[in-house]
Amino acid sequence: MGRGKVELKRIENPSSRQVTFSKRRNGLLKKAFELSVLCDAEVALLIFSPSAKVFQFASHDIQRTIAKYKTEVGLPNSDDQGIRTMEVWRNEIDHLTRTIHDLEARHMHLAGENLSALGIKDLKQLERQLRLGVERIRSKKRRIISEQITYLKRKVRFLTLSLYRRHHTNSNFTSD
Repeated sequence: MGRGKVELKRIENPSSRQVTFSKRRNGLLKKAFELSVLCDAEVALLIFSPSAKVFQFASHDIQRTIAKYKTEVGLPNSDDQGIRTMEVWRNEIDHLTRTIHDLEARHMHLAGENLSALGIKDLKQLERQLRLGVERIRSKKRRIISEQITYLKRKVRFLTLSLYRRHHTNSNFTSD
């Protein structure tokens, strides 16, 4: 039984989009592997997620496959390691800058600042996160208080027993 046609358009729901991306990515990686094994093909597959994570499959050395591709299509095959290294670092800097910006914005939102840029969906999610955070804090506070009470009860028992023994020991000496 075949499936109906899927309308190809961006999935608006972020969680559905992530699930679809994950499933289709895994399917694509599996197909690339099968193609390389069944047909003895040289396959290289690179996938960049929306969050800039890289997924890859290569049936052979990926650098060699990319160099072969560049030669086939007439692209310059620059082996200048310095330029490549600078590009890698530049990309890393861009990625880290975006991450810093996102974390700072999230920190401000969690502090109750700059909320005007958030929609109702984002505000509800923020509220859920804060509620969960408060519950975790309360739980940890309860655990610490419970441990402190247990410790103090043990200390009271120990001191009471010590006082009792000292009193009993002193009574035995005075009654002799």
